[in-house]
Amino acid sequence: MIFAKYVFLLLLFVLVYVGFRALLQLFIRQRKSRFRLYYVRNATFSARLTAYLETRGWISKHIKELLEAVESKISMQVMLTISLVGLLFGLLAGGLFFQSIKGALMMTMIGASIPYLLLRVKLVSVRLRTRLEFLPAVEVFYQSYLIDPNQNIKIALKYCIEENRILYPIKPVFEQLYRHLMTQRDTEESLRIFSLSLGHIWADYFTGIMRVALKEGSFVGDSLKELITDMRKAQRFDQIERNRLLEIRIANFTPIGFMVLFMWINFKVNGDNAYLYYVIDPAGRNMILDALLLIFVSFLMGIYLSMRRM
Repeated sequence: MIFAKYVFLLLLFVLVYVGFRALLQLFIRQRKSRFRLYYVRNATFSARLTAYLETRGWISKHIKELLEAVESKISMQVMLTISLVGLLFGLLAGGLFFQSIKGALMMTMIGASIPYLLLRVKLVSVRLRTRLEFLPAVEVFYQSYLIDPNQNIKIALKYCIEENRILYPIKPVFEQLYRHLMTQRDTEESLRIFSLSLGHIWADYFTGIMRVALKEGSFVGDSLKELITDMRKAQRFDQIERNRLLEIRIANFTPIGFMVLFMWINFKVNGDNAYLYYVIDPAGRNMILDALLLIFVSFLMGIYLSMRRM
């Protein structure tokens, strides 16, 4: 049994070593490729893998839209590399500390999914910041739309942005929509990223109105006026939902705080016994693993509830 454990750890170490060495070589090749021609840069393994995922996988398309929704400077290629590093680090930590297949699998899953979860958390933060500013922004857009003699959606957006009538923090979201529409990007994709950035039902209604105006060229002033009226009626309820979202976000981090506080008290009272139980004893390590798993699941549920509350 002991021999099998050491063989497992040796194989795990070799696997992680090979993985980190491949990632290091990948970073070196990426660094060198910046000074080469365009076709040489695209010949790297990570670039080819990213291009393959972008053309074949809906997951990569979803992550790419998330990156654009939060206006992240990280590319899809960097996101993939960070996920691979997290996967290898989780595999190494789970295998060396917990010394079990369960620990290796759970830590690998957590390490690989952390970049995506952080991206989701940032998206929730963007939605919380822009939630209360959406109604004033729609009112300004409605006024610009009525003033324009041609009732053109793109021109109305241009007036709102250039005259600084839409204020921060929601202004970058409308600027992004205007850039996408003016650069001849696919209309449906541009509206989807805009709705994803805001993430509430009023944004979906507004996006639907914009879609009709852009694709059919119809007058949507009455629809915008009706939307503004409904949003004003629901403004108080919207503030209550915002407070609930803040409560959910606070509750996401309380299990981590309680776990750290509990372990700190145990090490403070009797450090030797705490070390023997939490580090040496397999039952103690398994308890920490279960606690991390429960914290991870609660974090997922918190993000899910935050998205549903929008």
